[in-house]
Amino acid sequence: MIDQLILEICTDSVYSCVQAEQGGAARVELCANLFEGGTTPTAGCLRLARQKITIPIHVLLRPRGGDFCYTDEEFAIMQYDLEMIKSLGADGVVLGVLLPDGNIDVERTAALIEQARPLKITFHRAFDMVADPMRALDQLIDLGVERILTSGQEKSALEGSELIAQLIQRAKDKIVIMPGGGITDRNIARLHRETQAKEYHLTAREKLPSPMTYRNPNAFMGGELRVPEYELTFTNAQKVARTQQALQTS
Repeated sequence: MIDQLILEICTDSVYSCVQAEQGGAARVELCANLFEGGTTPTAGCLRLARQKITIPIHVLLRPRGGDFCYTDEEFAIMQYDLEMIKSLGADGVVLGVLLPDGNIDVERTAALIEQARPLKITFHRAFDMVADPMRALDQLIDLGVERILTSGQEKSALEGSELIAQLIQRAKDKIVIMPGGGITDRNIARLHRETQAKEYHLTAREKLPSPMTYRNPNAFMGGELRVPEYELTFTNAQKVARTQQALQTS
């Protein structure tokens, strides 16, 4: 059914959340540090976003960039952050914990799910790093996870569309398989035809210049792999709307 096709917009600012809703998104995933693949947003960002938009907000629970194999201290951070996420009005949590051998850390994942309820649970693209995606799918179904975000274990969802389609067929109606990674208004119709997914995850971002008029060319924050200080990136409502139109007419 057409009315089941959903866009989730990945955002890292209150402004982007507002743009996502204005563009017709059904839900946002709120993060920080998208350059690193996303980390847990601040309490202030979540609180203000909740005040500004009415669509559901799913919040990323990730203490750092890099892999998804966490120390005891990092896991404790996740547990504390989860309490903050629940207290500030989130509708869902986006999480993922792996073992060194490439399997899902079922014990820790189950503990976070239990703590997060009654919020909805998405297992994020840690899924793309598992050794056996079909086994991981079955484990997440058994854990009661509502959805899996995946690029089909490829650089983009379009490249991973074959595996995504296989996951959807195996999952049936037991769990939502949500493609994400490199999705735009130009390729979402093709991705829908190839996978028949019902939900899609993207940023719909545009680059904007910094308002700074004075710019020091000799200093910068962070290392060589960094976001330029004088370039800002936000979700664009028109891009969201175009992608929604392309999906609904695919």
